[in-house]
Amino acid sequence: MKILVSVKRVIDPDARLKLTEDGTGLVTGSLEYKLNPFDENAIEEAMRLNEAHGGEVVLVSIGPEDWKRTIKTGLAMGADRAIRVDSDDERLDSDLTARILAAVFEREQPDLFLLGKQAIDGDNNQVGQLLAEYLNVGQACFASEVTVEHNGDAGSVKVVREVDGGLETIQLPLPAVVTADLRLNEPRYPAIKAILGANSKQFDVVSLDDLGVTDTALKVEVVRLEKPPERQAGIMVESVDDLIDKLRNEARVL
Repeated sequence: MKILVSVKRVIDPDARLKLTEDGTGLVTGSLEYKLNPFDENAIEEAMRLNEAHGGEVVLVSIGPEDWKRTIKTGLAMGADRAIRVDSDDERLDSDLTARILAAVFEREQPDLFLLGKQAIDGDNNQVGQLLAEYLNVGQACFASEVTVEHNGDAGSVKVVREVDGGLETIQLPLPAVVTADLRLNEPRYPAIKAILGANSKQFDVVSLDDLGVTDTALKVEVVRLEKPPERQAGIMVESVDDLIDKLRNEARVL
């Protein structure tokens, strides 16, 4: 079976962020980047399914040339090849990302498309659902267990997913879209030999024109960023009654 896995480079969550003077973006010169953690879970699950059923694992990412190093992390985890859609990641929203990934899907014709449930930079949690809608295939989000079953020429995927009330098990015909939660698995740490071997794996670069994506209009655009208000100093109260009074009449939380 062929499995497509989306990968995205995100800013290290431990990095100290600074805004540009005009507030339109971040000062990126000294920032560290990493592979989106949920995408690591998606890659790991793709590798486990590949080891169980055979086939091919293909990574797909949307971004500029300097994303190559991050994508190679996924190749080092065992993926067979990678595709980078050349684009400015600052000119993307969830909808355009989904439409680009849908075009890659139509080009590659995989049995399964695995994604991280969300990217930790925007935390939008929209791409998987939009992608399934554009492809008109079944979707299972927040997966904590994935099992592929074969029945002759037909195949299906059984997914245990995390919902507010507990766990839900659903079964989808292939092809399908599944988004990975952190509890799906424990991503493997690539060995040095695998890291070095990633440099020799096939790495294709395609343009939006190659994919036939001509409408690049955004539905959501960030126009300005602002720092959160600084935390105000606390105050001391003389008694419990004073505290209750302030909570009730000033903070209005009682």
